[in-house]
Amino acid sequence: MAALTDSGTLVRMAYQGLINLNVDADEVLRRCGLDPAQLYKPNLRTQFSAQPLFWQAAVELSGDPCIGLHLGENMPVYKGQILEYLLLSSTTFGDGLKRVLSYQRLISDAMHGQVTESATPYLTNYFSEHQYLTPHLAEAMVVSLIRFLQSVSDDKFKPSKICFTHEAKTDIAEYERVFQCPIEFNEKQFKLYFEPEILHYRSPYAEPELLSMHMQSANQHMELLEKRDLILEVRSQVGALLESGDISLEKISQQLDISPRQLRHQLNLAGTSLQRIINQYRKSLSKQLLSQTDETIAEIVYLTGFSEPSTFYRAFKRWEGITPMEYRQLNNNNV
Repeated sequence: MAALTDSGTLVRMAYQGLINLNVDADEVLRRCGLDPAQLYKPNLRTQFSAQPLFWQAAVELSGDPCIGLHLGENMPVYKGQILEYLLLSSTTFGDGLKRVLSYQRLISDAMHGQVTESATPYLTNYFSEHQYLTPHLAEAMVVSLIRFLQSVSDDKFKPSKICFTHEAKTDIAEYERVFQCPIEFNEKQFKLYFEPEILHYRSPYAEPELLSMHMQSANQHMELLEKRDLILEVRSQVGALLESGDISLEKISQQLDISPRQLRHQLNLAGTSLQRIINQYRKSLSKQLLSQTDETIAEIVYLTGFSEPSTFYRAFKRWEGITPMEYRQLNNNNV
């Protein structure tokens, strides 16, 4: 299973929220392994595993033990994205909300919310029960979600009660100020209750043709994520098999529980091939070992799965236009 990731939009919203709170946003990103210069990289996805480090840095640099709650209310409202268009172009708020929840991977792989319709409907299972989920993230995301749902319903959406699974980070009065509803903590399951009337709220922007276009766009984005997952899974298998030198389509397809023919076809649809992934992995690993370690060339040849040094030298010269030793002299900080 590929590692969970968050959309670049999410980290950019959090970044702007930190700026609005006068927190050193660049330093927060650096402390969790993110390069601020890459913040607006196209199709950016960040590792969900970076979340604990992000929030630890945010608490330390802000001095605010309730930074998630306050960051949530200072982040920009989620706008101009496919999920907003899906809600606005759906006939009713309820229909749009169900559609949005089926595409929430576009925001984060860790989100799995669903609506339970009852006398008082509620949103539940919003967050994956994952080791990297923090109370700060939960609070920030719920604030952001409510503000988003209010923006697409002309402020008709109102939470009636919220149940969190963690302990309160500050006085209940502060939570009630932000959420404008009763809050309960240490519950067994997250729940966001709201009034049933909103499900039938008719969007003034509903348009069947636009809805069809937005659905098509959302499906295309989901397909891109699935292709990315496949490439990452194959890359992971390549890394595990590299030293053995026994890397084959048959071996990797067996690990992924699909046929070699299916794997070849899916990689082709993703615009790549097993050999290309192997070459890219070897290139990246070679450059890392040459620039960040003092491993001998013979050891690097072994670690990158080449049969002999001459093959490695030819491949590296083709990749970089210089020899491995020349690359090391230019880039190795350990020398």
